[in-house]
Amino acid sequence: MNEARLENIVIVGGGTAGWMAAAALAQLTHRMSIQLIESEDIGTVGVGEATVPHLRAFNDTLRIDEAEFVRAVRGTFKLGIQFVDWGSIGSRYIHGFGSIGHDYRGLPFHQFWLRLHALGRAQELGEYSLNTAAAPRGKFMSGASDVPAGSPLSQVAYAYHFDAGLYAQFLRRYAEARGVRRIEGEIVDVSLRDTDGFIESVTLKSGARIAGELFIDCSGFRGLLIEQALKSGYEDWTHWLPCDRAVAVASEKTSAATPFTRSTARAAGWQWRIPLQHRTGNGYVYSSSCVSDDSAAATLLGQLDGRALGEPRFLRFTAGRRRQVWRRNCVALGLASGFLEPLESTSIYLIQSGIARLIQMLPGRNMSPELQRRYNAEAQFEMERIRDFLILHYHATQRRDSEFWKYCGTMSIPETLAEVIGLFRDSGRFYRNAEEMFALTSWVQVMIGQHLLPRGHHPMVDALPEAELIQLGESVRGVVAACVAAMPEHEQFIARCCRAPAAA
Repeated sequence: MNEARLENIVIVGGGTAGWMAAAALAQLTHRMSIQLIESEDIGTVGVGEATVPHLRAFNDTLRIDEAEFVRAVRGTFKLGIQFVDWGSIGSRYIHGFGSIGHDYRGLPFHQFWLRLHALGRAQELGEYSLNTAAAPRGKFMSGASDVPAGSPLSQVAYAYHFDAGLYAQFLRRYAEARGVRRIEGEIVDVSLRDTDGFIESVTLKSGARIAGELFIDCSGFRGLLIEQALKSGYEDWTHWLPCDRAVAVASEKTSAATPFTRSTARAAGWQWRIPLQHRTGNGYVYSSSCVSDDSAAATLLGQLDGRALGEPRFLRFTAGRRRQVWRRNCVALGLASGFLEPLESTSIYLIQSGIARLIQMLPGRNMSPELQRRYNAEAQFEMERIRDFLILHYHATQRRDSEFWKYCGTMSIPETLAEVIGLFRDSGRFYRNAEEMFALTSWVQVMIGQHLLPRGHHPMVDALPEAELIQLGESVRGVVAACVAAMPEHEQFIARCCRAPAAA
């Protein structure tokens, strides 16, 4: 006989994490009470304005119309991330979504590119991928149905830039329309059961007491439930990811929105640029041991495209993860579960992944220990693999022009990352580890983009006659160039399909 069914979920905290959880649970679960507690007096971080393509699947699951969504959040489209000055000062490359060329004779295309490069017959790797070729040219389309099967235009991989505050508001309307009850108030006490230490209820400043069976902690860095009440513990990764501060400010839009996020390496960290329909989001992620807050803010303000729209906002954080993101009857999502800087736009993805995992492993009232162990193991694996990918960006650099970059270029790295780099240095090979988020295309683009070139390539590539090899490369590049030429300008696509009224 099945255990007692879960009937009452309490979400603590709003923002992107809280309202994503509320919306998904309201859509995908039935006959369940969902309450969300948030306080208008407690602000949200609100800097996670760039995403990865996985968010499209989340919105599709909620049956959200894309044009309506993009208009509501004043969004633009994203084909990838441009990295400036990361491998060396003056260098740039794009980590694009989608694929590089196409597999040939059972091997990934980049293996053939490595031989072409050794022969001096290769163009930049980005010229062989639709996303990385289209992005710097300001081209975008979401896909076309009237193209030959197999055309890169038939299924374009893309994500979004948007105002995270507007996204939370959009999801709030969605969730409340499906029965989620929002409770305004600030939590002043958390009551634990004497018998097992489970959270029994939370008490608001007003005196109201909110009881629940499962609590979802979306309270941000402070981890009101998962850490302050349940003492989950935190694993600190700042020795590998030394940035511990960020300063953010919006600026006026001065030019057409680019279909990519830009990440520019600075002396003590890196600067983001995220174009929206109505403004540009900017921020400087930095190490406080290498630059002061005032100097960081001055650097950011001195590098804006247009006039700043407000005063810079400062954030403090510690890269790492909660040792248990599901503890007793509490699951942490978003910043409450840990923090990885937004270098590869993974913050909202991790919220989405945590929600999907929770729904798949939704417990009964007894909070199955077996499910908890599995959930925590999967969450740890996912965070550690993304962590390694982020460390790669810092470590695979030739820069030694500041103390920050000297440290990053020479620091010890996790053995798991050292193995990936060693395998790639040997013969350009990469093997995806289980269901880790970033696949071959991502790792290869970052490693090659930051001058980490292999000593050789797969031996089967040498079986290809040189003339056929050159023809393969030219064919792929020609198809990509033709597709880019056929794409509309990014701003034209937005104006035709999803321009926000306020940004018209």
